[in-house]
Amino acid sequence: MSTTDIKINGMTCNHCVASVTEELQELPGVTGVEVKLVAGGTSTATVTTGTGTVAPEDLKAAVEEAGYAVATPGLDLA
Repeated sequence: MSTTDIKINGMTCNHCVASVTEELQELPGVTGVEVKLVAGGTSTATVTTGTGTVAPEDLKAAVEEAGYAVATPGLDLA
């Protein structure tokens, strides 16, 4: 089991948290997601995976699919 922290810009409410959580949970291999909302700042999603890892570009794509921007330098693949 491993965890990855993703810093996310643009989240402002619990609906944002739900959207990001849902998208990340749909990725194969993800066993848990905890999103901490920071009003007026950079929020954090902690993604837990079972055996193996999820590719950083897949994590980034899931966050962007939810409508938000990844602020984690290692995941900023644009």
